[in-house]
Amino acid sequence: MTTIGIIGAGMIGRTLAQLAIDAGMEVLLSNSRDPSTLSGLVSTLGPNARAGFPAEAAQAGPVVIATIPLANYGTLSQADLAGKVVIDTMNYYPERDGNIAVLDRGESTSSELVQSHLSDSLVAKAFNAISFANLGSSARPAGASSRSALPFAADSKQAETVVGDLIDRIGYDAVFAGSLAESWRFEPGTPVYVAPYMPSTRPENMSQEEGLRWMVDTPGTPVATNQVKMLLEQAVRAQPGGLLPAGA
Repeated sequence: MTTIGIIGAGMIGRTLAQLAIDAGMEVLLSNSRDPSTLSGLVSTLGPNARAGFPAEAAQAGPVVIATIPLANYGTLSQADLAGKVVIDTMNYYPERDGNIAVLDRGESTSSELVQSHLSDSLVAKAFNAISFANLGSSARPAGASSRSALPFAADSKQAETVVGDLIDRIGYDAVFAGSLAESWRFEPGTPVYVAPYMPSTRPENMSQEEGLRWMVDTPGTPVATNQVKMLLEQAVRAQPGGLLPAGA
């Protein structure tokens, strides 16, 4: 795996691009607009980053990260992504995405919905249970005592292996949570979602802008593999969907 395509250049997409580059990979970033709108970001990321259209990101390498609002999952090209391992970072926020009936009824997880759309791809769920700020600041080399673990899910052994390796390469231990049907265990509202990775104490009476800046500037809390496993086991499936985080 030398090049990763990224569809969506929001904060998670940008953070993953930087982590991949730091790990010696190249990235091709895309968004819903013209690639020229990403020139500043590409310049900041350096020579191992380039911009293109989503179709180019889909063809850039064997692994493609889809990090767009869940409501837009239908815009992902089935043809362009056929045969690819597609990493879904999307979370269901009804406030932003509108209500999705099969999710509201608990008949599917959001990643199963993505997999049903991308029927010729191998979908995995990852990088959705940690804020972009903590994702960027908590990466550590293998074996570091302060290394955190991240949960992920997949239906295929190939996707499990590929995504687990990527998580390790960018600085985290990988905890396999099971199939896409089990990915609800690290969706919004579950014990492992975002909160354990946050800094341990937050100053009181901060504005939304101040809180976002504090989150970006303050190192997160390490969450070890055994703790992630415990939190996954404690999860209880409740009403799907979560509240849109401040700054998202």
